[in-house]
Amino acid sequence: MGCGGEDQPIETCRIEQGDDELTALKSQLRLQQTCHVPAMATLLDQLSAMTVVVADTGDLEAIRKFTPRDATTNPSLILAAAQIPAYQSLIDEALRSSRKLIGDAAPVEDVVHEALDEISVIFGKEILKIVPRRVSTEVDARLSYDTDATIEKGRKLIRLYNDAGISNDRVLIKIASTWEGIKAAEVLEKEGIHCNLTLLFGFGQAVACAEAGVTLVSPFVGRILDWYKADTGRDSYPGPEDPGVISVTRIFNYYKTYGYKTEVMGASFRNLDEITELAGCDLLTISPKLLDQLRESDASLSQKLDATNPSGGEEQIHVDRERFDAMMAADRMATDKLGEGIKGFSKAIETLEHQLAHRLAELEGGEAFRHAVQEIFMLNDMNGDGCITRDEWLGSDAVFDALDLDHDGRLTPEEVRKGFGAALTLTTA
Repeated sequence: MGCGGEDQPIETCRIEQGDDELTALKSQLRLQQTCHVPAMATLLDQLSAMTVVVADTGDLEAIRKFTPRDATTNPSLILAAAQIPAYQSLIDEALRSSRKLIGDAAPVEDVVHEALDEISVIFGKEILKIVPRRVSTEVDARLSYDTDATIEKGRKLIRLYNDAGISNDRVLIKIASTWEGIKAAEVLEKEGIHCNLTLLFGFGQAVACAEAGVTLVSPFVGRILDWYKADTGRDSYPGPEDPGVISVTRIFNYYKTYGYKTEVMGASFRNLDEITELAGCDLLTISPKLLDQLRESDASLSQKLDATNPSGGEEQIHVDRERFDAMMAADRMATDKLGEGIKGFSKAIETLEHQLAHRLAELEGGEAFRHAVQEIFMLNDMNGDGCITRDEWLGSDAVFDALDLDHDGRLTPEEVRKGFGAALTLTTA
């Protein structure tokens, strides 16, 4: 029997000819209870049944909207999130905490450097209140070619999480897939600190990561496509021919063929075809814009990758430093995009540093204003009524007149604060 649709009246639901009267009556009763066709599964629903879907954003509201299992951040995403007014309190919390930690006498640059780590972890903690599993937090990209510094930064980030009561299994430390970064991740993994190797574009990087025993790799699908489009002059590639899709498919099948435990998380998508062609990958981290498109589509989705039945049969290789360098040198795309990615993330960090320095000046200037106003009123408000008259004022008449904005012969705390603010603007312009 059939039903015309979820909103179709019960009486229009047909009972197939040939049912006797009793059967027809039973069928009609059943229809009255269940004549609602369930909504067709969206592409996002279907994908989530095959692959762990991860939100690629630092925007907490977007994460709440899609309720993914995991979430990833990077300097560019944190920079974007820092522009959202609703998150200003998180930024301010990190700056105040950093100032308190390293002392009042520390220069602004030191406070800002400390605050970068605090901000990453504060956003991570907020994300972990929403997602049930893991958040990825990135090491400063400017350390990408320094193994020891990367190790120390990874330890510090996980320590900040641990101090907040968050266990290692809920955090992935993101590290660029340079040789130095891979070696740092190998050390951290042995210490129980799980790593996500990012900015991965070449097969040599992928093999080296797997041999180092890292938890997860993030090959950048869309950025690979960008390079090939620019290099070849082509406007587009069909999904199965997309160079980024081909790269991730090769890595996935290689890992599964040879039993590597490292998970593959496709990242940096440009369109839905790239995502659907990788259905069945361990994880896919997807921007809110594309998650919306997946949720709005009810197209049918077939699984393309299967961990239990990998294809390809590629020969297993070992990648040491010499072979890594040779494979990167032979792969212009991987070399170009790795360098470009590190440069881009480093630029995002530097931009964020400038913004944090400016905000710290505002915060600490504001504290200075409040303290100065209190001092002024302690000295000049003789009768303690909360205002200073010209007779009470111990300074010059010119300063009093400049501060007396409404010219009523009385100074309020707000007028004094505004006067100090105007003076600071003039001196820092």
